[in-house]
Amino acid sequence: MGPGTDLTAGVLGGLGPEATVDFMAKVIAATDASCDQDHIRLLIDHNPKVPNRNQALAGETPSVGPELAAMAQRLEQAGADFLVMVCNTAHAYSDDIRAAISIPFVSIIDVVMDELSTHSASRVGIMAAQGCLQAQLYQQALIQANCEPVVWSDAELATFMELVYRIKAGERDADISSAIEKLAASLAFSGADLLISGCTEIPLFMGADNSPLPLLSSTDLLVARTIALARQQLPLTS
Repeated sequence: MGPGTDLTAGVLGGLGPEATVDFMAKVIAATDASCDQDHIRLLIDHNPKVPNRNQALAGETPSVGPELAAMAQRLEQAGADFLVMVCNTAHAYSDDIRAAISIPFVSIIDVVMDELSTHSASRVGIMAAQGCLQAQLYQQALIQANCEPVVWSDAELATFMELVYRIKAGERDADISSAIEKLAASLAFSGADLLISGCTEIPLFMGADNSPLPLLSSTDLLVARTIALARQQLPLTS
C-alpha cells in the first residue's frame, strides 16, 4: 500500500519515555517497508509530564484523566485517524480519553484479550503495575473471558514496582532482568499456564525467549494492531 492510503496513528506516549521509544522502534522494525515512504505515519505526544498514574489510582494525587484527554484532543486536532496509548495502567482512564475525541481509541487491553482468545489458557498470570492491578483492568477482562486471573502477592507486587521505577530511572543492571524472570516464575508456580506482559517496561528486559511460560506482550500486540489499522488491513471501530 503506497503513501497517502494509510491511516495516521496518534500515540499517547511518554508513559514512560523508554517504553514509548521501544514501541516506536518495534513499529518501524515490523513494518514491511523498502523506503521511507512505505512506513506508517505516527503522531506522537511524548509527554512524560503526566503525573504518576499509580499514585493517582491509589487516590494519593488527582486523576490524570484530564491530562490524557487533552493529549488525545491534541492528537486528533493534529490529524490522527485513531489513537493508541503505550501504557497499560493509564487505560484506567480510557473513558476520559474516549469522551474527549471523535476518533477511535484502541485499547491495549482489548488488543491483548483478542489475542488471548486464540489460546487455550484457563489460568492467566498478570504481570502489571500496581495501578493496573488495582483498577482490575486485566482481571475483569479475564473473568469475562472465562479465565482465572493469577496475580502476585503484595510483597511480589512491591518488588515489581521497585523494578519499574529503577527502569524508569534509566537503570539497566542485569539483576533487573533476573528479578523480573523470578516474578514471572512465581506466577507459573501459582498455576498460571500463560502470562500477560501488561506493563510496557517489561519488554525492555523480558520477552518470549526468557519467559517461563507462553507470553503475550502488550507492546508487541499493540505494535501489530497499530500497523494493521494504519494499513487498513483491519476495520477501524471505536
